[in-house]
Amino acid sequence: MSTPADVKAAWIAEEEAIRKNYSKPGTADRETIGRYDGLGFLHAMLRGELPYPPIMDAMNFCLLQAEKGRIVFQGSPQFGHYNPIGSIHGGWYCTILDSALGCAVHSTLPRGKGYTTLELKVNLIRALTESSGPVRAEGRIIHSGGQTGVAEATLFDSAGKLFASATTTCLIFDIPQYS
Repeated sequence: MSTPADVKAAWIAEEEAIRKNYSKPGTADRETIGRYDGLGFLHAMLRGELPYPPIMDAMNFCLLQAEKGRIVFQGSPQFGHYNPIGSIHGGWYCTILDSALGCAVHSTLPRGKGYTTLELKVNLIRALTESSGPVRAEGRIIHSGGQTGVAEATLFDSAGKLFASATTTCLIFDIPQYS
């Protein structure tokens, strides 16, 4: 039976291995995005074939796992993410959870489709500090249709302690074609 310390060590090792595959921070143009279905795009990023979003460096988190309808991000909050009262700013929670939620929707999209967040609801359950990490945000699809996608996510540590939960509704749209 694994202890929280064993799980934490395994999580850190998994993150180090994934980060070695990443290329450089950046964004993909619409033509490149249009060549992939959602899950294929995320897998290409994990393999280092596409740049990873710069927000992952700023917020110290990364995409770890992507399967259709399920996404895992891992992050370690840092002192630079603190609010004035000595805990991690709620925006850090929202950013990692929004990433897991949006990518859960993205993972279900066919080629030529994009998405954007329409609504984000976050419940902050307990405070994070710089010693809390790593934590994981796991996003799961609830519904993916022609115009909207709905997902839920949780943020938890290696002991299984829940720090936050969230839901989203995303708008799904066609990506304009470029010649």
